[in-house]
Amino acid sequence: MNAPDKFFLPDVQASVDLRRLAIQQVGVKGLRYPLQIETGTGEAFSTVANLTMSVGLPPEVKGTHMSRFVELLEARKGVLTQDGLFRMMEEMLLRLDAESGRIDMAFPYFIRKAAPVSGVESLLDYDVNLIIEKKADHYPTLTLRVVSAVTSLCPCSKKISEYGAHNQRSHITLEVNLKSLMAIEELVRIAEEEASCEVFGLLKRPDEKWVTERAYDNPKFVEDLVRDIALRLMDEPRIAQWKVASENFESIHNHSAYAELSGSNA
Repeated sequence: MNAPDKFFLPDVQASVDLRRLAIQQVGVKGLRYPLQIETGTGEAFSTVANLTMSVGLPPEVKGTHMSRFVELLEARKGVLTQDGLFRMMEEMLLRLDAESGRIDMAFPYFIRKAAPVSGVESLLDYDVNLIIEKKADHYPTLTLRVVSAVTSLCPCSKKISEYGAHNQRSHITLEVNLKSLMAIEELVRIAEEEASCEVFGLLKRPDEKWVTERAYDNPKFVEDLVRDIALRLMDEPRIAQWKVASENFESIHNHSAYAELSGSNA
């Protein structure tokens, strides 16, 4: 009788499961990893992403191979483009012998902006998600989500007051399912252009005067924000489905005003 091979390690995860229950998503969550993301100008932006990566598990398989998700990240090189996400999905499904999967990358993104009068430049941060999902027997879909901080000024406050009007910082969340590629900067600009005023990382006194008067001349309710942005998204041929939400952190209340609107361009 031959002695057992001391180097043989059984693969328990690949054994048969008798419960016959398929799992829609199984994988890793909260995986932080440095990445370079392609910007709207084609340059490389370095960031640290928080990733959730999962695949569908057939009912007869006991478990997935968790290490292969990290191996996938270690194997790739260079700047990650939106096209590259589709290749990453294809490679993930191949490595894990799966028919469906999802990759959600959440990361801080910075855009350099020039102040409106002085022209002084500074970076402004945005929360971004790139989400690619492949369902069995379907083509993969790419979703882009951005959260942009803007200024909103209350039309009612302006109307009823002899002078001044209350304003607040608002967080606009745009989530779009893409038919074709769209830069992060393009989606951010839609939110900023439809706000009472955009915000900047650095302002001089002439800039502060400009943004104050700009917001005063362009008052918007939270309802106005989501409706005006929705009209822009509806006119964008690269977008299949969309959702816009605004949370206004009220300056005269200890609660937020909120509105959400979604639709399809298909």
